[in-house]
Amino acid sequence: MTRKITLRQRLRYAFDNTMAKGTPALVAWLGLATVGLVVAFSLLVVAAKLAPVNDQGVRPGFGRQLFDTLVHAFDSGAFAGDWGNVAFFLAMMGVTIGGIFIVSALIGVISAAFDARLEELRKGRSLVLEEGHTLILGWSEAVFAILSELAIAKESERNPVVVVMADRDKVEMEDAIRAKVSEPGKLRIVCRSGVRTDLGDLEIVSPHQARSIIVLAEDEVEPDSDVIKTVLALTQGPDRQSERYHIVAEIQETANLVAARIVGGDECVLLDKAQTIARLLVQASRQSGISVVYTDLFDFGGDEIYFRGDPALVGKTFHDARLAYEDATVIGLRTAAGSKLNPRGDTVIGPGDHLIALASDDSVLAVAHPAIGTVDPAGIDVSGVLDRHPQKVLILGWNGRSASVVRELDQYLEPGSAVTVVADHPRAADEITHRCDGLRNLTVSFRGGVTTDRATLDGLDVAQYESVIVMCYSDTLDPPRADARTLVTLLHLRDIASRDGRVFSIVSEMLDDRNRRLAQVTKVDDVIVSEKVISLIAAQISENPELADVLGDVLDAEGSEVYLRPAKHYLVPGRDVTFATIIEAAARRGETAIGYRDGDFLHDATRNYGVTLNPAKSQTFSGGDACRVIVLAEG
Repeated sequence: MTRKITLRQRLRYAFDNTMAKGTPALVAWLGLATVGLVVAFSLLVVAAKLAPVNDQGVRPGFGRQLFDTLVHAFDSGAFAGDWGNVAFFLAMMGVTIGGIFIVSALIGVISAAFDARLEELRKGRSLVLEEGHTLILGWSEAVFAILSELAIAKESERNPVVVVMADRDKVEMEDAIRAKVSEPGKLRIVCRSGVRTDLGDLEIVSPHQARSIIVLAEDEVEPDSDVIKTVLALTQGPDRQSERYHIVAEIQETANLVAARIVGGDECVLLDKAQTIARLLVQASRQSGISVVYTDLFDFGGDEIYFRGDPALVGKTFHDARLAYEDATVIGLRTAAGSKLNPRGDTVIGPGDHLIALASDDSVLAVAHPAIGTVDPAGIDVSGVLDRHPQKVLILGWNGRSASVVRELDQYLEPGSAVTVVADHPRAADEITHRCDGLRNLTVSFRGGVTTDRATLDGLDVAQYESVIVMCYSDTLDPPRADARTLVTLLHLRDIASRDGRVFSIVSEMLDDRNRRLAQVTKVDDVIVSEKVISLIAAQISENPELADVLGDVLDAEGSEVYLRPAKHYLVPGRDVTFATIIEAAARRGETAIGYRDGDFLHDATRNYGVTLNPAKSQTFSGGDACRVIVLAEG
């Protein structure tokens, strides 16, 4: 049956469609209503000759009346000055009343449109018109450390910008950043809300114009899948740029690296979060103070790693370069074959080779003053032998990174070593069985137990272990509760050490950097803050992609790593020597000295816990029993 549609229905339908177009349509209808009102009343007044005559006895024409009516419609005060007969007075009153309704409606429409626009801005959906910015995709605790580091790194730039996009409320992100990034300096931070795997949302933050892109692993069920999809959207999207991207991406699980490499190719530097944290924890468990050294190396606040070509050193050896500069410490070479830390001292520097050096700033390295510190051969004694023996390690707690810690320990410890794991984690025993098989140098045993329980800890005879690693329960607890449990465990361990008068290394993993100071109260040897370390590395590589190989080499069990070794293995005890002498002593062991740790300030935060990197070659040093030389060495 054919439906009969009336003219009224058609007009109503057309009107509804027009109104659905939003504010412009509403303003247009109000404009038409105003025109209709003014024209209708002007015709009425002119046709009925309602307007009073002027001094010349002439009534205003249609044009003049049209203007007067328009003034009455928009200015209610004009009605007070009217004079004439009652009919004209009533007509102008009608125009004024109609104008009041129309203007009120117009103000309401404009106000609503303005509110809607503010709400749209609050949602963070407007296009970012930036170029050469750093783009952060995703949201986690790492955001704040990255922004703090980039604020320092970009101090010399004219108008530095970082754009952050995550599937969160824009205002909430901005409030959190203001609360946790205390000194952004010149850095301008722009936040946008959007799904980073959505191609349309990605276009909002102009990824093709970004200088570098950091993709964070968010706190969700499958963070790596989301990271891989984001990298895929960037590199394989239909609107991708012709030039190579510079992407730094976090990967939580080592098993997902292969898929991530396939997607990112040579445009993406992948940070294996579990492996990196595991390596730091293992190295810290073997030598106290290593976390302070790595923080100095990775952040932008102190001495940093730079590259420098020096034609004056071409044809000379790497050992010559070690002693070439007063205020910069050469630690390696970058050649056509790649970067190499602590190469052989007789390696010849060729044309086009670049020095890898520690310096307080690139401007310092640019001028590179010649060294004035001299070597004192009489102060060198490298006859000491490093102590190597099987060790017993205790791991308290368990999370998804703990299996990587056990595998890393297997690469560093001597054959015959043993690791005992104590945890109340539901998957710990199963993961030890399936993820810690094929170990060469150590055996692993597991026992269930609450690591915050004093009776459990007393029953372990903790003093028999040379090092204790406290893992946070990040898989089962939120960061505040996980860190709280870790702190309780640390307090018990320190009390046990004081009671028994025994010395053993205590290394702790933390999730929130704000809890580091609380942990220091327990006099823990090292605190590795997972998110902060990864954030520092991500910020460094985002600013200089060439650092990826260097930082990877420092953390890898293969090649040269950082060691804090007793000064007595390098120097004659009780004799003051220059840092140039320390460099020469380390070179005789096939190592590269990068600094020292003063034993008098091991627990003094104001003195950086005694750690000094890249001292001047002429600076003097007296090696006591608790003093350490910081070197790059193989094994």
